[in-house]
Amino acid sequence: MSAPQSTRITSSRYPAPELANLPDDIKAKVLEVQEKAGFVPNVFLALARRPAEWRAFFAYHDALMLREESGLTKGDREMIVTTTSAANQCLYCVVAHGALLRIYEKKPLVADQVAVNYRKADITPRQRAMLDFAMKVCERSHEVGEADFAALQAHGFNDEDIWDIAAITAFFGLSNRIASFSSMMPNPEFYLMGRIPKQKQAG
Repeated sequence: MSAPQSTRITSSRYPAPELANLPDDIKAKVLEVQEKAGFVPNVFLALARRPAEWRAFFAYHDALMLREESGLTKGDREMIVTTTSAANQCLYCVVAHGALLRIYEKKPLVADQVAVNYRKADITPRQRAMLDFAMKVCERSHEVGEADFAALQAHGFNDEDIWDIAAITAFFGLSNRIASFSSMMPNPEFYLMGRIPKQKQAG
């Protein structure tokens, strides 16, 4: 299966491989994602042009974003990604992870709010402190000090949670830069996800 003709994945300089030509393990994972989401997010094909890097990228992604021992919710993690990706001006990650953020937080406006100005967004004081730290790691990690840890601990984050915030920020700094330089485009499906509540069926 290839992407629809109307969906540009990356620039012509780095064309995405055809699904049929991928190694079996990567193809199986892509088909699993397609079954769950109803479409193939472009990042899964765009990065598959280098299978070893694809495997390393998604292994680290899953270790961070699916870690069950974390004090961060799924919504928290997607909020970090959306906010810092906006700071890095990454179109793909803001749109794709903004969609997941809307779904996990059950707030159709929150992704747009944090992408533009998280300080004015409809989020909790705990999440605002989390994003203050994420943005510092994103833009001025060399300035992080004990006061930053103390501010997060006051909101109930422990040292492992703080590592999660920083590692997610750093990992998606990598993702943002790859997506941007390669002109990776968000799937059209992402734009509407989580914006309009599903209508309850009568009866």
